[in-house]
Amino acid sequence: MHPCFLSEDQLLADCTTIRQRRSGPGGQHRNKVETAIRLEHRPSGLTAQASERRSQAENLKEALFRLRLELALNLRSNEPAATAEEVSTLWMSRVRTGRMAVNPGHADFPALLAEALDVLQRVDWDHKQAAERLRISPSQLLKLIKLEPRAWLLLNTRRQERGLHPLA
Repeated sequence: MHPCFLSEDQLLADCTTIRQRRSGPGGQHRNKVETAIRLEHRPSGLTAQASERRSQAENLKEALFRLRLELALNLRSNEPAATAEEVSTLWMSRVRTGRMAVNPGHADFPALLAEALDVLQRVDWDHKQAAERLRISPSQLLKLIKLEPRAWLLLNTRRQERGLHPLA
């Protein structure tokens, strides 16, 4: 299972949490307390941080979202090929009549992106085959990938490495 699918508590158990003070707006309160959060995912070494808010809890939530996004972009699942045909229940809950409905700011977005990128990798970055396996149209898959510019860049880079044309 890709780490993006883990619950908040399970993911935090795999992370080192560092609380810090950061400069910036927020006045005296912000300068006296450690509201900045930095998370390091120990198994992968990937990190994410947040310090925009004056609340440590809000920064933790934002850092977790950013870490999930980093994991989605940089960590591919090593699921065996036998399960490659299966689509997660989370994915199926978001697909309606071949269309994917998700906001890039929603907590489910990193897990859905990770699943799409994992399937793309399994089919050697062929978006049409991946869309068929994911039970959505190729245009819907590309719309999902385009919601995260770094994922779009990754897709086109991998396609070019394999001699496929970049997608517009």
